[in-house]
Amino acid sequence: MSTSTEHARLLRLATRASVGVASILIIGKAVAWWFSGSVSMLAGLTDSLLDGVTSLLNLLAVHYALRPADDDHRYGHGKAESLAGMAQALFIAGSAVLIAFQAYQRLQHPEPVGAPWLSIAVIVLSLALTVALLILQHRVIRETGSNAVRADSLHYRSDLLLNGSILLALVLAAFGLHQVDAWFGLGIAAYILWSAIQIARESFAVLMDEELPAEVSQHMLELARGVPGVLGAHDLRTRISGNHWFVQLHLELPGELSLSVAHGISDQAADAIHQAYPRAEVLVHADPLEVVTGNKA
Repeated sequence: MSTSTEHARLLRLATRASVGVASILIIGKAVAWWFSGSVSMLAGLTDSLLDGVTSLLNLLAVHYALRPADDDHRYGHGKAESLAGMAQALFIAGSAVLIAFQAYQRLQHPEPVGAPWLSIAVIVLSLALTVALLILQHRVIRETGSNAVRADSLHYRSDLLLNGSILLALVLAAFGLHQVDAWFGLGIAAYILWSAIQIARESFAVLMDEELPAEVSQHMLELARGVPGVLGAHDLRTRISGNHWFVQLHLELPGELSLSVAHGISDQAADAIHQAYPRAEVLVHADPLEVVTGNKA
């Protein structure tokens, strides 16, 4: 199985699993909130509803992003993942505001939490399913570097804290500490808002063609300079689109080389970078050393 085919399979598996988990949690938390009236459980339900929307959005975005490059999109469709990440950040921020408002209302008008043990059982199920999904997403991110799955995973990691907080709030409510539920709701809202900011920053960086980390770019230059016949390398540029890295650089070669030999050395430099970074698509421009030296002078 080719790397691109395996990446596509993993991306589809991760997004479908995310939609499935979100659907199960929406049903379970809706039932628990109906019987308990817990603000913390409402926070969990709201978060799971948005999980469902964003997971479905990710599913569609990944399906589009995996389409091959065409005449109108020569760099592929990978940025659809980052657009989905930005939309996800907006949804998450909206949920944080809603949860904070509900928690504030409950602090102003305290009410006891009903059926706490049913809610506790639902939250335990939520924690188990979330951990299983995160294990799968971690593997997919490691193999593909998907921005959409990374954003989804960041959200579900925040869900671990969210559901853990809800569990503690419900246990305390079961023993008569009812206002703790609302205070936990406010804390959860703040954490969700912070998660939204992190997702938006990462997606924005990709959409604005932010360079790869400096150490990665430096290593790529070193790999190119290590190819026999290469006298130097400069003007390396990088950008990310989906699970592809687009890399451009200039090689400094002896001016007396034939075009065929220069082309062969350029291919070797591109292959050296691609072998170290399989997601990189490398475009090399060969410069005669005399021209480079003249420009510097």
